Amino acid sequence: MSTQGAMVEVRAVRKSFGSLDVLKGVDLQVRTGQVAVILGPSGSGKSTLLRTINHLEKVDSGSVSVDGALVGYKRDEKAAARRASGKGGGGRRAGKLYELREREILKQRTQIGFVFQSFNLFPHLTVLENITEAPVSALRRPKKDVTQSAERLLARVGLADKADAYPRQLSGGQQQRVAIARALALEPKLLLFDEPTSALDPELVGEVLDVIKDLAHQGTTMIVVTHEIGFAREVADTVVFMDGGRIVEQGPPGEVLDHPRHERTKSFLSKVL
Repeated sequence: MSTQGAMVEVRAVRKSFGSLDVLKGVDLQVRTGQVAVILGPSGSGKSTLLRTINHLEKVDSGSVSVDGALVGYKRDEKAAARRASGKGGGGRRAGKLYELREREILKQRTQIGFVFQSFNLFPHLTVLENITEAPVSALRRPKKDVTQSAERLLARVGLADKADAYPRQLSGGQQQRVAIARALALEPKLLLFDEPTSALDPELVGEVLDVIKDLAHQGTTMIVVTHEIGFAREVADTVVFMDGGRIVEQGPPGEVLDHPRHERTKSFLSKVL
């Protein structure tokens, strides 16, 4: 498959925690403007894969690129060039990956928005302050401009009247919508959602999914880990089914959800549909 136009490129990623192999050579591409929905049972590696994409988890081997740039690492290009030119100096170290400094990793993360299942809002800051904190402190943007942008984002997620409220004064669905606005405030190239509705009461799920659907319709590149099959059917460009640390199958929602090829996918869907 051609990598042209790919916003996210995951290549042969492996990740273990002690003796537990969580990711076993995962390959995934998501093109610019696409929505990929990852399904699978608990423990299949979905959240870990998501966390490797913005380097919250370091990969043991393989690589992750976003918009053409390696995430969390840089390559020894000089050694690779010497090897390619036949001048030696390369050997096994040619093209070796070196982890970036923390400051550089944090800068990369500003381009990869991450919405957690547990909201992770700062309880001592107002809704508006939660949204403006990172653009001002991390990106050094003028506070006046950031505040105006944050107010527009709150209106976009239906919370224009909650700017001065504190997280404890909001419902779970409202808190998650603030978390989405906070991620959008950094103007990321990519948005990652880790089971964004799993901590919500059932009647609040729809309001959060509606915001994500709106983002999808506006062409935002997203990877969403979720158990919401109806959402996947409606919004996803590609559905990815994971099990046992591997991608078992992937494709358009009409294929994976309605005509799964793999027995493991069929078994999983029969229990959740």
